[in-house]
Amino acid sequence: MKVQAVNYFLDIGPLLCQSSPRCGAQICNPLERYCDSDIILPLNGTGLCGPGCIYWPCFQHCCLQSSTPKNQGIVSFKVPVMKPKCRSSPISTICGQ
Repeated sequence: MKVQAVNYFLDIGPLLCQSSPRCGAQICNPLERYCDSDIILPLNGTGLCGPGCIYWPCFQHCCLQSSTPKNQGIVSFKVPVMKPKCRSSPISTICGQ
């Protein structure tokens, strides 16, 4: 049995020209990190939306309602391809209840 050698040519030129995902001036891997206002955050990072109300900044945003007593926080889901808006995003949690 005769084995024939085959030379494969992999054209990596187009791959080298594609830009990497960026967060401000830094490169950001979207499978491991999230970019929020030019700040790189871990996907599993949490924040506080008022006293004792935890939320995930990569997937939710905190809306403080100044019209309620003690600035009650409302956590809303972030909707892909839409700018975060407290009034129109689906509510996840109403803090302090």
